[in-house]
Amino acid sequence: MRDESLADLLGGRRGAVDATIPPLAFVAGWLAAGQSLWGGVVAALVAGVAVAIWRLWRGARPGAALVGLLAVCVAALVAVRTGRAADFFLLQLVSNAASALAWAVSIVLRWPLLGVIVGAVLRQRTRWRRDPALLRAYGRASWIWVLQYVIRLAVFLPLYAADQVAALGVARAALTWPLVAACLAVSWWVIRRSLPADHPGLRHPVTPDPQASAPSAEPARTEAG
Repeated sequence: MRDESLADLLGGRRGAVDATIPPLAFVAGWLAAGQSLWGGVVAALVAGVAVAIWRLWRGARPGAALVGLLAVCVAALVAVRTGRAADFFLLQLVSNAASALAWAVSIVLRWPLLGVIVGAVLRQRTRWRRDPALLRAYGRASWIWVLQYVIRLAVFLPLYAADQVAALGVARAALTWPLVAACLAVSWWVIRRSLPADHPGLRHPVTPDPQASAPSAEPARTEAG
């Protein structure tokens, strides 16, 4: 039986694909209405509601569906308040910058977020962190996730500065699930390369045996005579 990969454990394809629909709808509505901001906002909100209903119908947790819809509403509100269509993507820019910083800080603090997430999925609490090899592997692999957010920022920022609304929508779609899938694959490769050949895998952290490190009691001495 093959080892479970990060993609097997974390999934995320449906959520990532669903997240691209409202931004694409915003661009389509904006273009169809003659580059009208309200055309894009209405299209994005309709798409956001439709995606939320679809996710609930598929059995997604209500909280997850509502968070996605809330993100669309906030993005639309920002664009309406500023009157600039490109600002619909401002929330995405801020989110990626904050995520890159959070992941980098977590590695420096030796609490790599990839380990935190996988440990939560596997219900390991903090046992994975007591395995030096696993902690090191998660730390190295988490840098791949930092790179993912940096790549998005490197693409989004010039387009945002140039007010390229349509290109921002296309970039958002191209750099969502395809980039996440690549990130999952590469970070899984890094983990496998970082773990010793005899390591039992992500589900089985190798933690020190407290009894093995405890000092053994000296045998009682008996005096002759």
